[in-house]
Amino acid sequence: MKNARNNELSDRRTASADAKTALLNAYRTAKTAAEPTNLARQAERMAIAGAREERRLERERVKLEESERLVTEAAEQQAAMAAAARAETEARDAREKNRIARVVEDEAARKAERDRRYANRKARQA
Repeated sequence: MKNARNNELSDRRTASADAKTALLNAYRTAKTAAEPTNLARQAERMAIAGAREERRLERERVKLEESERLVTEAAEQQAAMAAAARAETEARDAREKNRIARVVEDEAARKAERDRRYANRKARQA
């Protein structure tokens, strides 16, 4: 026989309430017994989260330094390219001025030679 006595509704209710109370008391005692380990686990989790945050900040700092370095390198390269272009332009202008000066000097020399020949011819005729 499974249950020898006659179970009335009130008996079943009482048994159910007692079982619930026993479960609640067991849960409470287990919770208080596990509280030090829970606190230790929570402290460990917080330490891990803190370390994770520090690593994230370090990665961000490294990324920021790298981007700043790239920006300064790009600015330096651009300045160097501008200086090279400026130097090339100045050299080209100087070559052009020298060529013009040589042409003017050659023209002046030709005119002087022509004037000398003309003066010699006039001197011979006179």
